[in-house]
Amino acid sequence: MEDKTFELLTKMYSEFTEFRKEKKNHVSSLENKITSLENKITTMEFELKKDISDLYDGYKQTYEKLDVIEKKVDNLAEKDKKHDIKNPGD
Repeated sequence: MEDKTFELLTKMYSEFTEFRKEKKNHVSSLENKITSLENKITTMEFELKKDISDLYDGYKQTYEKLDVIEKKVDNLAEKDKKHDIKNPGD
């Protein structure tokens, strides 16, 4: 009976050891995937920050151009008022 118990314990130990190795490899694989995802997210964050900065610069340039155009339109409107010919009878 001791032989069978020993064999059973030996078999269980062997299976448990194999199970631990498999789980260790699985955890290691998951850690590698997580590290890879972290690197990709960091890269994406950097690219998005750059894109947002570029978009802000574009918005700023558009706003500045719009301001220049508004001033030119205002100047033209003033010139137009000065050149209006009044009808005799007004």
